[in-house]
Parts: sequence; structure tokens; C-alpha cells
Amino acid sequence: MYFAALLARTEDGWEASDTELDDVETLDDLADLAREATADADETVLVLLEQEDIWYSVIRIDGEDDPRVFVSNAAAAGRSAYGEILLTPELLGREPEDDSALDSLTDLDGTEDGEPDADTGADADSDADPDAPPGTPAGPVGDSELLADLGVSEKQLLALHGDAVNEIADLLGAADVLETVR
Repeated sequence: MYFAALLARTEDGWEASDTELDDVETLDDLADLAREATADADETVLVLLEQEDIWYSVIRIDGEDDPRVFVSNAAAAGRSAYGEILLTPELLGREPEDDSALDSLTDLDGTEDGEPDADTGADADSDADPDAPPGTPAGPVGDSELLADLGVSEKQLLALHGDAVNEIADLLGAADVLETVR
């Protein structure tokens, strides 16, 4: 089960609203949804997303700037319905794929990606989560400093587990408003 909420930072403090992500297909769609949640286009909006203590994500939208994203566990998110939205090639440190390139279909040795290497019998990504998309790292990815100016340090963000969304809201001073939409 997923929980998603929007926290908008206004002159009067934080305002929370729950949100449905059913119509969101891209990170840009998610950013547009967040921008619509506030009357002032320059306000900071956070999208807090979690899947039952398995992984969480914070997406920060500041006005028209590109969204900043942090995902606590990329491999777990990659197995979820929202991983495709959040785990962009840029976030994972890859170049966007060129679907027309023949090189994307086979490795230099002629085997397909993920196929056992004939010489060793080992899988090319043996350390990766077998259920996650190929090349998805286990552990956190993204901008772990995206809340630092709001009072949540990188160290605090990386140490969160379990009910991380509520802990983030508490650290931001927004726990009460988040509780109203939970």
C-alpha cells in the first residue's frame, strides 16, 4: 500500500493535502500536480511518497525549477508501480537510452544484458536485486540534501527507516498538518 501527500510551504506555515497519483505517468506530471497544489507559484512543495515501510521518496519542487528527488531504496522502488516515474536515467546516473541503438540490445561480448557470461557462468549484475530493473542500485539515490535548508540534514534523511514520511514531517514541523490527511 502506498501513501502520498503534498506539503506546500506557505507564508502561514505548511499546508498538507493527500493526492492520488493514478494519472501521473512521468516526473514532469508529478511536478505539475505539485505546482497545482499551491496558489503561489514560487512556493516550495514537497511530495512525500512511501510504500509500507519498504521505501520512501521526497520530491521537491521550487517554483518552475526542475524537481529534486531522493529515493531511500532504488531497488525496492524499482519493483514498485512508481519506480518508473521516479527512477529516471538522470537520477540513476545514466545517459537516457537511445532505443534505436543496437548496442542497447547486446553487450560487446554478444550476450544480451543480464544473460550469464559463457566464460564464467555468472550473471553480469550478480550484486543487483533480481526483481529490480537492470542497473538499479540497492540503497538510496538522488539528492539527499534536498531538505537541508528546511532543517532536515542529509544525515537525518539517510538515517530514516520505517515511518519515514511522518518523521520527515515531524522534523519539518508539519506533523500535525500531515496527520490531517493521513
